[in-house]
Amino acid sequence: MILKAFREKSIQKITNRLLSSKNVAISNKKLESVGVILDAREFSDAEGFKKFFNELGVKLPKITIIIFVEDEKKADKLWGNYFSKKDFGWNGTVKHVELQAFLDTEFDALVSFYKNDALELKMASALSKANFKIGLSDVDDRLYDFILDVQTDQFAVFKTELQKYLTILNKI
Repeated sequence: MILKAFREKSIQKITNRLLSSKNVAISNKKLESVGVILDAREFSDAEGFKKFFNELGVKLPKITIIIFVEDEKKADKLWGNYFSKKDFGWNGTVKHVELQAFLDTEFDALVSFYKNDALELKMASALSKANFKIGLSDVDDRLYDFILDVQTDQFAVFKTELQKYLTILNKI
């Protein structure tokens, strides 16, 4: 129990350090690749995200989705890539190969679609090498370059608003 608290504190310190030294250099190029981080408890319709970005012109192999699960036993019901609390070690080291590959990919945009305040979700968003980070309000504003104020159960509103603002920003 005490070790768990120390591990969480070390992850929090690393996340704060990453966010305080964040370099904001967003390119003006159109979206060609997108990464999405979901929380399985709040939203798990990964196919909806794939269809949405495919409609925006991002081709299917360039859309990567990873899902955070609290309990790895429930992850068997999910398809594709997932990660859990156990995939982060001391000082924010990533122990999951697929998660590390996701974080090392330089996406044109990263969508963090969750309201959960879990350290692992924030750490994944902070470690991502994505160029333009999009997130939802009420998490940690330092994580994102662009924030939408919608709930995770309002996916239709999210799609409409994101498409509107990506058009304004000349990303699509």
